[in-house]
Amino acid sequence: MTPSRRLPLVAALAAAMAAGPAGAQSLQELYESARAYDAAWQSARSQYDANLARAEQARAGILPTAGLAATVSRSSFEINNPRLDRGFGTQGATLTASQPLYRPANWATWQQGKLQVDLAEAQLTAASQDLIIRVSQAYFDVLAAQDTLAFVRAQKTAVNEQLASAKRNFEVGTATITDTREAQARFDLVTAQEIQAENDLRVRKLALDTLTGRTEAQPLPMAVPLALPAPEPSSVEAWVSQAEAASPTIAQARTNVDIADWEVEKAKAGHKPTVDLTASYGVQRNLNGTTTTLVDSRTNLGQVGVTVNLPLFAGFATQNRIRETLALEEKAKTDLENARRTVAQATRTAYYGVISGQGQVRALEAAEASSQLALDANRLGYQVGVRINIDVLNAQSQLFQTKRDLAQARYNVLLGHLRLRQANGTLQSEDLTRLNALVVK
Repeated sequence: MTPSRRLPLVAALAAAMAAGPAGAQSLQELYESARAYDAAWQSARSQYDANLARAEQARAGILPTAGLAATVSRSSFEINNPRLDRGFGTQGATLTASQPLYRPANWATWQQGKLQVDLAEAQLTAASQDLIIRVSQAYFDVLAAQDTLAFVRAQKTAVNEQLASAKRNFEVGTATITDTREAQARFDLVTAQEIQAENDLRVRKLALDTLTGRTEAQPLPMAVPLALPAPEPSSVEAWVSQAEAASPTIAQARTNVDIADWEVEKAKAGHKPTVDLTASYGVQRNLNGTTTTLVDSRTNLGQVGVTVNLPLFAGFATQNRIRETLALEEKAKTDLENARRTVAQATRTAYYGVISGQGQVRALEAAEASSQLALDANRLGYQVGVRINIDVLNAQSQLFQTKRDLAQARYNVLLGHLRLRQANGTLQSEDLTRLNALVVK
């Protein structure tokens, strides 16, 4: 195939890769749709609201309590000798109130409740970052599947042209039937690959639709050529150091240590007294008298006092509870250290993954250029008779495989940037906006 005959094929491939369908959505738009639709995110949000309400309940232990009780009863009695039948009613109401003055266990519970708010926020942050990654993964999966299908179809067109050329050469006697059969076999193979690529694209789109709640969600294509940015900051240790303050995983582990510390204080409170201020006011009214009088009566009773409760012995339950909470506190500290190490390792792995991916992209770009030159050389050699048809077909397969690997490598680098920020806890929705500005045409 001469260079002039290759121009329509190259143009068709470029158009297939560059043209974005009408109504396509950016990564930021699909993320916002997923926030409003994704069941996992909605579940995390509801759990966050529930955790906030649970944390607020802890404050009740240091606030006053009040209650109102009312009773209405009817009594009757009968005396045989002398004969006497009587009945009377009783109505009563009592208002009680209590204010804790010294309850160290309740105070510790309140402090834990405030820490539960921090824990809930860290959990929601982790869920938000997970949603960003899931949407981005589904987004780039669809783009990669579209690229694969475009490359396979372009290869099918090229193989079909090579098959037609082999048939013409066989008819005029300048080629053997072997060339025709080789080209036919390669055409059948690429047809099977096209069917597989179409199904893979369909599955990837279904996954994106399920995540975002849209029908036929369509990502915007990526700009080519694309200048992939290097991680900023450029030092892996700088990324690791950011994780201490930003990582929701470390934040949860750190909060769990503080909660465990207050749990120890609650256990120690089992040896301490409690002091409450109590007050009550009651009214009781007797209708039709009582058993001793026939006159209606009313009784008002008010009380104010301080209640002190000093625990003396609980069967060693308090001592063993203290030992239990101290062990759990040590466990929480160990979990915190493990979280720090895990986050640091994940951050370093993600960082080096981005660096490696950028190197792979550069190598595949060079391989793409070399594969194109190799294809051109094999085509020329086939025309002059120094190459056979299978050489051209192999060169075509190598070129399109390289193009497909290059596109996938670019997506992996872009997704790697997001995973790096997720690893050290700095990932935010604004990162999607910056990514859109970088890659969208």
